[in-house]
Amino acid sequence: MKWEQLLSLKRQGDKGKRLRVEQDDTRLGFEVDYDRIIFSAAFRSLQDKTQVIPLSKTDFVHTRLTHSLEVSVVGRSIGRLVGKKIIEKYPHLKEVHGFQMNDFGAIVAAACLAHDIGNPPFGHSGEKAIGEYFKNGKGQKFKSQLTAKQWQDLIDFEGNANGFSVLTGSRPGNEGGLRISYATLGAFMKYPKESLPKKPTKNIADKKYGFFQQDKDFFTEVASELGLISNKSGDDIGFERHPLAYLVEAADDICYTIIDFEDGINLGLVDEDYALEFLVKLVKNTIDTAKYNSLTTKEDRISYLRALAIGSLINDAVAVFVANEEAILNGQFPFALSDKSSYKAQMDDIIQLSVKKIYKSREVIEKEITGYTILNNLLDNFITAYNNKHEGIETNYDKLLLELLPEKYRIDKETVYERLLHICHFISLLTDGNAVLYNKIISSNNS
Repeated sequence: MKWEQLLSLKRQGDKGKRLRVEQDDTRLGFEVDYDRIIFSAAFRSLQDKTQVIPLSKTDFVHTRLTHSLEVSVVGRSIGRLVGKKIIEKYPHLKEVHGFQMNDFGAIVAAACLAHDIGNPPFGHSGEKAIGEYFKNGKGQKFKSQLTAKQWQDLIDFEGNANGFSVLTGSRPGNEGGLRISYATLGAFMKYPKESLPKKPTKNIADKKYGFFQQDKDFFTEVASELGLISNKSGDDIGFERHPLAYLVEAADDICYTIIDFEDGINLGLVDEDYALEFLVKLVKNTIDTAKYNSLTTKEDRISYLRALAIGSLINDAVAVFVANEEAILNGQFPFALSDKSSYKAQMDDIIQLSVKKIYKSREVIEKEITGYTILNNLLDNFITAYNNKHEGIETNYDKLLLELLPEKYRIDKETVYERLLHICHFISLLTDGNAVLYNKIISSNNS
């Protein structure tokens, strides 16, 4: 892979090339990506979507929105630091093509901002709930009407693939979705493969999948334009990662490891004294003991340690990437940067404690169970009504229910697969609160 190709400013539908040397630095294309994402309806919905605690109204608990903004800030820092090293190593990128250190930061920041944009309500349990509706629920009846890969898209419903649809999906009058640059799309694509074969290797790029069957043509176009390395054969589609996808993943890993942990401490799920032992291991080389001892509140002490920990992990991620940059460009680095971190043991300890004390706390489990019930009910009612309308057998109840769909979803889809994915897409973009509200309306009418 070559950096000058990986940093493509091309957008869906472009007829000619966009050259970096011709860009207006006051309105750089990669920064336009960030703006388009932050002003999108899908991004706004993240303000009422679960990060750790579903349906939490506690002020200091992170939503998907605050998490995404924080990941973006961390990603921008990592991108700029890496960009500085890359420009120094390959001066022609600046001298010939006009690329700057901050371009790397802008690409990673935009991709980080969008990294959770396709996640359903109620956290990762929302993905599982949609998948299980088809795998074990009433949606099983559609299996015989779908190809193996279409079926896998549904039973393993994946927020990353859904996010690619959000960013790139066309509808009448809005071709190309948000029309994000291919470089940012490449950085966004942490798992550049289709849903089957499932986990064919231990390569981190094969851990999940990154696009639905309906999006594979455009996904393949992006990968080809960027010069990503194909790693599948026959009819299967898959690629090695865009190098900057490693930085997006690192920023996310840093934030959820440290900031979810911080939420757990502030909620009282993790004892402060116990937590400090874990955080201090990350900051022992940078902590100002006198300053730390002068802080009088738990919130301030945790905030100070969190800032230092994130700084340590940023510098470490940059060091790992730079040390392995050539292997990454050659598609020969099948790991997450955190796998090779000098702080891996400390991060693993924090994650294990978070799983035990936070992710498996009674409050989280109870609300995830509620999410399962709600999403199954919404899927069943809307899929039934939408299919009935297509087949010309809709009831009056179906008509009323479909009136609840936003206007952009009131379009017909020809195939069963497209219709099922269309409703999954609609439900996945509901906020936690709106999912609860829709469920109340439906349940009250069915009771």
